[in-house]
Amino acid sequence: MARVLIIDDSPTETYKLTSMLEKSGHAVITADNAESGIALAKKELPDLVLMDVVMPGLNGFQATRQLTKTPETAHIPVIMVTTKDQQTDRVWGMRQGAKAYLSKPIDPALLMATMAEVLK
Repeated sequence: MARVLIIDDSPTETYKLTSMLEKSGHAVITADNAESGIALAKKELPDLVLMDVVMPGLNGFQATRQLTKTPETAHIPVIMVTTKDQQTDRVWGMRQGAKAYLSKPIDPALLMATMAEVLK
């Protein structure tokens, strides 16, 4: 199964995502802000990143751009997982390099299907 890095400042959302992923056999690493998430991605090189958008400091759009434009992490797919569900947010997220964009609350089946698709 995949090693997944969750970057989200909400302990509740991190817990929910971690539970979903671990039930499906995935290993989970977490970061509670974008800066530490980027550092962790460079150190751990996970198979996939689940990225929140609204966070203090660097936001998820900025962090996704950094991860997808940095040679050492550019191969790691990023899925945006956020409450921001406007079409303009989706377009902007994909332009930053995200492979998919999911709105919270997350449907577990949709998350697993999306992960399988981007990990192909």
